[in-house]
Amino acid sequence: MNDEGLYVYAVVRAGTVLPEGAVGVGDPPATPRTVDAGAVAAVVSEAPPRLRARRRDLLAHQDLLMALAEQGPVLPMRFGMVAPDEDGLIAQLAAAEPGHLDTLERLDGHVEINVKALEAPGSLALVVAESATVRRLRDEARRRPGYEASVRLGEAVASELARRASEAGREVLRELAPLARAAAAGPEVQGCALNMSFLVPRTHSDRFRTAAERLATARRDHAEIRLAGPLPCYSFVGTSGSRSPLEPTGRG
Repeated sequence: MNDEGLYVYAVVRAGTVLPEGAVGVGDPPATPRTVDAGAVAAVVSEAPPRLRARRRDLLAHQDLLMALAEQGPVLPMRFGMVAPDEDGLIAQLAAAEPGHLDTLERLDGHVEINVKALEAPGSLALVVAESATVRRLRDEARRRPGYEASVRLGEAVASELARRASEAGREVLRELAPLARAAAAGPEVQGCALNMSFLVPRTHSDRFRTAAERLATARRDHAEIRLAGPLPCYSFVGTSGSRSPLEPTGRG
């Protein structure tokens, strides 16, 4: 092993066979392998020097996780997880084995799908048509133009756009939650009324996407609904007491 340590992609069940032709991060791309620790294993490769979040490496990380997820449950590590040495990694995996096994069992046969509801672009005309408050402030700004009138109108429009997006987001959550095993809220995103990840049975992922796309079409005047996935189950690896065995490298 080189002095940079081991780059860790995921935790899987021991005995997991890596996808044929799998490659990892680095230039040239590193060759992934597994490090077993009892009933679990880590998928690792030699950590490249001067690790950065380059597009090439981000894609290599994501592509390997997606290929692993096609074969069985995966506890994905976020980009940049590095273990200083193999012995330390094995010790950490062994200590966390029960929680990892529980999580792998829960994630087996599932994928993550992220849904965002953002303020609808180009819906100003509808806001004016449907909001008496906005129409009144618009008319006042036309009769008595000025800074304060413009500010009041802008604030009213922004408030109405946010309200419409929030309403659509609540409907999305209400309709999609029954189709998923679990849901996890994502970080706040400016202009985003809903950022929710769903744990969906792989066999039902097409049904889930169809329902989400139907909602996106039906509510397109109120919100822009975006879907991402299927994805590795990033948002659900820590919900049963299982913790990542590593901390971000911090190098960079």
